[in-house]
Amino acid sequence: MSAQPAYEHLDIRMEGEVAWATMNRPERLNALNPKLVDELRDFFVGLYWRRDVRVVVLRGAGNAFCAGLDLKERSGGNADRTVGAGLTAQRSISEIVMAMRRCPQPIIAGVDGAAAGGGFALALASDVRVATPKMRMNAAFIRIGLSACDIGVSYFLPRMVGASVAAEYMLTGRFIDAERARELGLVSCIVDPDQVEAECRSFAKDMLHATPLGLRLTKECLNFAIDAQGLEAAIAMEDRNQILCSQDGDFAEGVRAFLEKREPDYAKARG
Repeated sequence: MSAQPAYEHLDIRMEGEVAWATMNRPERLNALNPKLVDELRDFFVGLYWRRDVRVVVLRGAGNAFCAGLDLKERSGGNADRTVGAGLTAQRSISEIVMAMRRCPQPIIAGVDGAAAGGGFALALASDVRVATPKMRMNAAFIRIGLSACDIGVSYFLPRMVGASVAAEYMLTGRFIDAERARELGLVSCIVDPDQVEAECRSFAKDMLHATPLGLRLTKECLNFAIDAQGLEAAIAMEDRNQILCSQDGDFAEGVRAFLEKREPDYAKARG
């Protein structure tokens, strides 16, 4: 089991094999300051190598998920930066969503309140989103003089809702409320704020029915299939996954648990 570093603005709580990651700057609506950016990147990059974490739940403390970049901690804009330094700073943020997609653990986002700009990107980069009636998401970048194509939004959003709807929200910076997000398939469900944790826990519990290898390979294959060149490429990945999973030691325990109508015990199966 990997030792969990102590973070200042990102709280990590382990509950069995589920990591509950909470952005904890409620007084700033969990806006992304340099420290929180570094901590999110460190956490998600490190997940690739962790076998003790099988599912991640990402949340924001207080009344917001994440209000985007903390402009009050952004000193002097880009006037004093070289192009190279600016690109390095930009990549320090965008690497977070790349690591979220790359890590083998499914990520469940509990989105309450604002998920704007960078917060929108974090929500989109998650695998499943649970919303509250107060949820409001938007590509806020375009409203502060930047392009709406930032931190993976131009990749994730059109793949989820189609090019026309993505253009509607990215060209205007308009907000997507919870009902519209559910209509578009951006969120799985809408629950009251005090039910978000229970709903996320329910999703995590169902995911943990899969074998550790089956869960990891399913996320990996799903992400590759989205960009696959055709049916044959997707099926080649599926065939490879099924053979790998069937040869894994946990497969027999999964079958036994299903037939016996009980929770699987994969740790016991691995000895």
